[in-house]
Amino acid sequence: RIALAISEDLFRWQRLGLATFRPYEGIEFEGVDNKDASVFPVAIPDPSGQPSMAIIQRPLFPGTRPEEEARHPARLVDLDHESIWISYCSTAMADCEPSHLRHFGSHHRLATPVAPWERLKIGGGTPPILTRHGWLTVYHGVSELPAIAGSKRQLRYSAGVLVLSEERPHVVRYRSQEPVLTPELPQERLGIVANVVFPTAIDRRDDLGSPDRFDVYYGMADNRIGVARLDAPERLPPG
Repeated sequence: RIALAISEDLFRWQRLGLATFRPYEGIEFEGVDNKDASVFPVAIPDPSGQPSMAIIQRPLFPGTRPEEEARHPARLVDLDHESIWISYCSTAMADCEPSHLRHFGSHHRLATPVAPWERLKIGGGTPPILTRHGWLTVYHGVSELPAIAGSKRQLRYSAGVLVLSEERPHVVRYRSQEPVLTPELPQERLGIVANVVFPTAIDRRDDLGSPDRFDVYYGMADNRIGVARLDAPERLPPG
């Protein structure tokens, strides 16, 4: 589950407890496995224009695990239960206490698994980081590898890119049609969990005078940590 804590110096922390999510159009988020989450680093406007803390989250509803979805190759995607969401917690209240920051209300669907490389599951990855094009996040997607006679079903975790509007982050400006990172190296194909690249952190290299260069840190087969370089183009390519 997702839990939050706050700190003014990164040494002393105040735990706020588990995040809670209000229902949305009959969808109950409470009591659902949910660990793919990241918080925007600054307050951003919610859809009504109020300053808010925002979180990208991916609830893992029963029946939507990759190994479960792989059993149904001709399935229809459940838009409500298989998507990445953005949720908001207003900070506009005069008496906003720290404990309020773990309660999220307004929800908007950001992305649904559509491409073959992410067909079985998509989920969070790197925290959103501001670029010249908007908020950039590198997310993960899961697909099934071609079956080999006599072997059990194998999954592959790859990574793609989402760019969200700076002013309205629930609006997707760009989404990569193909993965930007796939398990190719031996360290990515062999390990505790084979065929996995899983993005978890991102660093904009302002220290090198390169604000369009991003270093993406990712898990390699659940066994090592790797880093990949991502250069933001001057213009967004067709999504």
